[in-house]
Amino acid sequence: MHTNELLNAVLSDLSDLKAVNIIPLDVRQITSITDYMVIASGNSSRHVRAIADNLIHKMKERFIQPFSIEGDTDDEWVLVDLGDIVVHIMQPRTRDYYNLEKLWNTNQQLKASA
Repeated sequence: MHTNELLNAVLSDLSDLKAVNIIPLDVRQITSITDYMVIASGNSSRHVRAIADNLIHKMKERFIQPFSIEGDTDDEWVLVDLGDIVVHIMQPRTRDYYNLEKLWNTNQQLKASA
């Protein structure tokens, strides 16, 4: 599966379980570890876990095995590493605290250096 097809599948799968504020970031110009970071929120720890489990299940149905699945015990933040795409599923307060959009957003970095 090509990266763009995988990205579309990830975005669709996240929407299926009502993930909110889904933001794909193209990070190819700033890192070699992945092509895209996708950041999404769940409304509760149970919702975050359900979104992550659904994404993992759908990927395995497509014969895509995640490289890594990381998460804390409270399901504040679950990371699913799909190689070309790294998905962060977070509760809103955790997402606000770490502000990954600002960290990985190339537009923000270009504005800061200008």
